[in-house]
Amino acid sequence: MLKIEGLSAGYEARHVLRNVSLAVAAGEVVALIGPNGAGKSTLIRAVSGVIPAAGVVRTNGDDFRALGSMQRARYLAVVPQAAALPAAFSVWEIVLLGRTPYLGFLGHPSRSDEALAHTALERVSATHLADRRVGELSGGEAQRILLARALCQAAPILLLDEPTAHLDLQYQVNLLSLVRSLAHQDHLAVLIAMHDLNLAARYADRVALMVNGEIRAEGTPADVLTAELISQAYCLPVNVIDHPFAAGPLVLPGLASPPDGKG
Repeated sequence: MLKIEGLSAGYEARHVLRNVSLAVAAGEVVALIGPNGAGKSTLIRAVSGVIPAAGVVRTNGDDFRALGSMQRARYLAVVPQAAALPAAFSVWEIVLLGRTPYLGFLGHPSRSDEALAHTALERVSATHLADRRVGELSGGEAQRILLARALCQAAPILLLDEPTAHLDLQYQVNLLSLVRSLAHQDHLAVLIAMHDLNLAARYADRVALMVNGEIRAEGTPADVLTAELISQAYCLPVNVIDHPFAAGPLVLPGLASPPDGKG
């Protein structure tokens, strides 16, 4: 389990997170939603240790602040948003970097490490890209390679920051289906920051709504993706109906009433 307790963080004089508490159980996907600037990416960065934060992040009783970076990397893998990858590296080299926390003094990957890298590439349907240079990849291909690197890390906690931002519809569905399957089958605790509310409704077990650096609501997609909560959070009228083809809600932009109240 990933357990976040009273987390506060920001950038220099700008305070972003305010006393955030959230738990993600093993085998569960929690979607972190909210308007731009709500603090979703900041929460991912604070939990992963990229930025300093006050509060506690722990798993299995271990406080992440007491762990070294290599120890933390054995617990937690991150798929960042729009990460800059070294253009001259091959895809194979990037994915194999996921094994860094487990390498010995000389840093040479074993056959077992290489087997995990192969499996990670297969899981994101990117085996054919193994020999390509990262600088030759499209944004969507690079995002899949970042996920493969995280899977190669074999950590029990997976954090994803807008992983579908550069993917077309086919790969959005494939990636989120894979993440959900990994969480349920491999008992990963998955926290994923998302903009698309309907993808969150379809692929998340629970949803946490962030507004102004605070968790405003938390629960099942049906509990959180309500017209009242979403309209207030996004300052936009919405309609929420039962999805016609799948279980769960479907969020649709609503039409604001004209000034005279007609229509």
